[in-house]
Amino acid sequence: MTDLTETETYEFTGQKPPGRPARSPVRYSFAAMSHPGKVRANNEDHYLVSRMGRTFGLISTNMPEGDLPDHLDEVAYGMVVADGMGGMAAGEKASWLAIRTGVQLVLNSPVWASNFDDPASNQLISRMRDYFRQVDSVVIGEARSDRHLSGMGTTLTLAYIVGTDAFVIHVGDSRAYLFRDGKLEQLTRDHTMAQGLAEMGAIKPEDVHRHAKRHVLTNFVGGPSTGVEPEIATLQLRQGDILLVCSDGLTEMVKDADIARILGTSQDLDLAAKALIDLALQNGGRDNVTVTLGRCEAGQPS
Repeated sequence: MTDLTETETYEFTGQKPPGRPARSPVRYSFAAMSHPGKVRANNEDHYLVSRMGRTFGLISTNMPEGDLPDHLDEVAYGMVVADGMGGMAAGEKASWLAIRTGVQLVLNSPVWASNFDDPASNQLISRMRDYFRQVDSVVIGEARSDRHLSGMGTTLTLAYIVGTDAFVIHVGDSRAYLFRDGKLEQLTRDHTMAQGLAEMGAIKPEDVHRHAKRHVLTNFVGGPSTGVEPEIATLQLRQGDILLVCSDGLTEMVKDADIARILGTSQDLDLAAKALIDLALQNGGRDNVTVTLGRCEAGQPS
């Protein structure tokens, strides 16, 4: 499978509708790249960087001036990484199916999340939890219908951005990070047996990365039974912030300090994504590795 790198820049410049507070312009750039690594024959990682929006344009009306906006552009972005498991083609199908099902759920939803007061945020969180459980049910159902897919599953980590509001929804051991002011902060918790042992005090936190159970997932899409429990974090993005959503093929091979160094020295997100992938390969490339990056180019200053 060939490397794939993409960069896009989008900007919210819409006029506010009547009665809604004005937003400051927010612009984002994105880059994404996935590589099968040096050991595995196929790439079981799938990713998606998406732009979702609704628009309104006033062509003609006899409504009183000021009652309606001249135009409105409301935009949201999604960054998703799914790392499949199950052997042969099962893992690859699990990660593909999880993302495809999630997109279908969003596209079929009558509710558009574009303005976040507290009630709207709570409703979005509830809806996202429900989406993850529906995705989980679909993947489990597919595995039960075909014995060749038995045991397949996938991590699923999503960053959903509207304006400067960001929501991170997560199961598994793919990760989301925030890079701000030269510091890298992990936003997600690995749902692995080794991490659970560390949290119970059975092993030291610094021993998790080399523990034999560090790849044994305790919470993931696809089983062994329905009931996935996504964790959700919320944050406000500032100008210059970078969100990183990646598979463990990166974090197993590249230390956080090196991730921070690359993000801090690469102004071009394409180059940053490639540098992260290249370093993971240089350090062994023992797994599929996927990187998605999103940078807040303009918004509230840091």
